[in-house]
Amino acid sequence: MAVKFTKPEINVREKLAELDKPSGIAGEAMLRAETPQEQFNLIGAGRRNMIINGDMQISQRGTSFAAVNGTYSLDRYIFWNTIGAFTITQDSDTPPGFGSSLKLDCTTANASPSASSYIEMQQKIEGYNLQALKKGSSDALPVTLSFWVKTNKTGTYQVNLIDYSTAAHRTMGMSYDVTTADTWQKITITFPGDAIGELANSNTSYLAIDWWWGSSSTYGGGGTTQTSWGTMVQNLRNGAGTVNLGDSTANYFNMTGVQLELGKVATPFEHRSYGEELALCQRYFHTLRGGISGVATAVGTIAFTYSSPVTMRATPTIGFKDSNDDIRVGDMVAQGHNINTCTIGTTTYSTVESQSWSVSGTPSAPQAVNLVSYRTYLLEPNSSNHGTFTFSAEL
Repeated sequence: MAVKFTKPEINVREKLAELDKPSGIAGEAMLRAETPQEQFNLIGAGRRNMIINGDMQISQRGTSFAAVNGTYSLDRYIFWNTIGAFTITQDSDTPPGFGSSLKLDCTTANASPSASSYIEMQQKIEGYNLQALKKGSSDALPVTLSFWVKTNKTGTYQVNLIDYSTAAHRTMGMSYDVTTADTWQKITITFPGDAIGELANSNTSYLAIDWWWGSSSTYGGGGTTQTSWGTMVQNLRNGAGTVNLGDSTANYFNMTGVQLELGKVATPFEHRSYGEELALCQRYFHTLRGGISGVATAVGTIAFTYSSPVTMRATPTIGFKDSNDDIRVGDMVAQGHNINTCTIGTTTYSTVESQSWSVSGTPSAPQAVNLVSYRTYLLEPNSSNHGTFTFSAEL
């Protein structure tokens, strides 16, 4: 006679949780990991963070800025604002383990913003760095965003992922709550994978991380958040946000430790060396101050050539760092020429690896009035930033 025995199914995770010896935070995270890739990330194998300058260490443009709508401040962070006025600084107030934070400080308040108003900041990530997401396929992977915040303004905030490589700007958002004022708090948000809209493996397609700090009804009148991937709905971009950071000059918001990684688990922040982080930033923007020679091609024009420290994302736009754009040059015969009311002229010889450009202006000098054609001139600093060239290949 055959005897048949049956046993109930055993949930291994539950049984392990019942053990007297705890598995610890790391062990619990490994148990929660649903794929080998997530476990791979948890043990620290390979690069994890897709954000550049997540620890706010690099600020090639300066350390304090009047936050102008549509401009960059600390490297890789672009600010958008039509509510009140703000300054952005590279601040030393940080949670343990970090040296710098980005601080947004309200300097002119606007408690009743007009229609179509907003306060937001973005970091844009190019398509070359996003292929591991498998976006646009049935195997699309989730990503987890984590960052530290400190603010006097408690309430509900919103952050979005936006696919700018499609005309529809596929978007999804998540809200988070700041519950304690003036205290560093770590925020962790997981976004599911997007099976629609493949990201081209190129330097022009990109995703943006989109943080919101206030808006009018045009961008926040939806009353909810677009929590699944779809065509961008404007009044849901800050639909869950309850905060207007621009309603008082007492308001501030600090942020650091920004990390975007594959999987559903936020791992400890991936610290890269200062030199490596700087090189990553220089792909999109860098400066050159003095110490470069050029050849006079006319009485008021000098031609320069320069090899970039890294391969840039695209052929850069070349400009002056300082709005007072006079420069000072000299040669072995006549030193100390000021060239005022300067303009930059770029050439077709510029590439992602080297640049060629000219500076034209009106020479004035204690030594001589005009530059001598075909003579070599060395660019010198003329006060703090004058003569500093900028190379921008931002997305």
